[in-house]
Amino acid sequence: MCTTEDLFLQHQLNQMRKILISFAILIFSTIASQAQTVDEVISKHIEAMGGLDKLKSLKSLYMEGVAVMQNGNEIISKIYRVQDKLLRREIEFGMGSVTVIVTDKEGWSSNPRSGGAFEPLPKEAVEAQQLELDIAGPFVDYAAKGHKVELLGKENIGTTETYKIRLTPKTGKEIIYFIDTKDHYIVRQTVKGGGMFGGGQNRGNQGADAEININYSDYKKTPEGYVFANSLSMGNSGNNMSYEKIEVNKPVDEKLYKPGK
Repeated sequence: MCTTEDLFLQHQLNQMRKILISFAILIFSTIASQAQTVDEVISKHIEAMGGLDKLKSLKSLYMEGVAVMQNGNEIISKIYRVQDKLLRREIEFGMGSVTVIVTDKEGWSSNPRSGGAFEPLPKEAVEAQQLELDIAGPFVDYAAKGHKVELLGKENIGTTETYKIRLTPKTGKEIIYFIDTKDHYIVRQTVKGGGMFGGGQNRGNQGADAEININYSDYKKTPEGYVFANSLSMGNSGNNMSYEKIEVNKPVDEKLYKPGK
């Protein structure tokens, strides 16, 4: 026969079970909600960039831009990209030029101090830049590519409210993206160290853990329906690279895959 004390204890146990069940449901609901939200943000970003079909149809991309330094000197940049196969940057800066070539297997960088001779890139530098061989962008079919994404909330970049998303590629070196909450364009991309940019060389005295901000603006749609940022700047230098020519899906000479021109 149950005593009053037994009934009271049973009641307390039932209440505790309800609280634990409710707490578990809340946790799983929060996780599911966050996963749904990050996918929703990514979906809107992909749509803003021309749509999934458009991005998947990108086979090659050529971009030519000019940046005017504070001293008045011009930097001319020519970038060739072939989906999953090639990234080639040719940079002319008045006093000389630098060319960086990265394929899916190897890479080289010219050294202006040795007359422009090419030197092989370290393995880690080649691996760090593999993500840039993906013209469609890492958010397209990110899970199938082995990448992981996480929504870190919102953050203001200047006066622009953005979604802050951490992307961890299968290579493991995470990247933070800041996506405008209104037009869903990428406003900023933050990476650590110089491995992804500049041919794998750290810039100045920046170490491997130093953060580098790449800012994007002036998004425009091409006649074919693709959308690209037409202006890029790194850090707080104030020097913007303005792209004056963008060509999509044009043939790329196989000679550009190797050192030389």
